[in-house]
Amino acid sequence: MNVRMAEEKDIPRIHELLSQVAMVHHRGRPDLFKYGQRKYTDEQLKEILHDPKRPIFAGVDENDCLQGYAFCIFQQHLNDNILTDIKTLYIDDLCVDESKRGEHIGRTIYDAVLGFAREQGCYNVTLNVWSCNESAMRFYEKCGLKPQKVGMEVILDA
Repeated sequence: MNVRMAEEKDIPRIHELLSQVAMVHHRGRPDLFKYGQRKYTDEQLKEILHDPKRPIFAGVDENDCLQGYAFCIFQQHLNDNILTDIKTLYIDDLCVDESKRGEHIGRTIYDAVLGFAREQGCYNVTLNVWSCNESAMRFYEKCGLKPQKVGMEVILDA
């Protein structure tokens, strides 16, 4: 498994994996996530691929076929009233093809993200995970992540 920066040639495969993530979220929270939708259009993906503040890591096999990805975003709150100026690399989305899970692809991509964040002078790496995605929560805990903050809700009767 090799990890490189994603390229435009990866867009069809990225869409396949984005669809897998969308289905996990739809199954877990159909009240929030639409069925069969994609997170990004081709144009939006092309824009992200060329934005240095939003690196996308691609885990590729020996044939250079994308098997997993990590969408990331640099975050920094310069001169904020209460937050320090630390530089964060936020993982917006990490996915491994359902048929390839358990082969340590996710861990390989995650480790590449950590190395990149260190090289870029980041203080930390953060992410959000939906509580209905228990397998992702277990994966992140095994990688050493700990809760930073917790989002909570109450669903109101109509």
